[in-house]
Amino acid sequence: MLTWNDKTHALGIAEMDATHREFTALTNLLAECDDTDFAALFEKLLEHCRLHFTNEGRLMRISRFPALNEHESEHHRIYGDLVQMHRAVQRGRLMLPRAFVKQGLESWFSQHLSSMDAALAAHLKRVGQARVEMTGGLPVLG
Repeated sequence: MLTWNDKTHALGIAEMDATHREFTALTNLLAECDDTDFAALFEKLLEHCRLHFTNEGRLMRISRFPALNEHESEHHRIYGDLVQMHRAVQRGRLMLPRAFVKQGLESWFSQHLSSMDAALAAHLKRVGQARVEMTGGLPVLG
């Protein structure tokens, strides 16, 4: 089970932190729900990840993040895994998707957050700071 802790998980980019809290909450609901709720919650997680990864991709492009390809490749890989698990869920096969949520997805998220997302957040802060220094105004990435 993923336990959100601002001290260890928050990256200091409000938009990313809110999305990651939502991901954590959905993953925890899936890990604990019964079989009757699993399919609907898994579909919510799939849609959340689609929007989550699309939005991070937008932030990476706007800010010209140098590791965009590596980061997006990781998003595509995990999203592909989620799509495959969703197909199993739709067929009523829940054992592997449940294990994926509890073990694979949780460990992936912890690693991804502390490496790739942390690097993106640091980049966004640098870019925002540079804009503040250049314009004397507030940083705007959108």
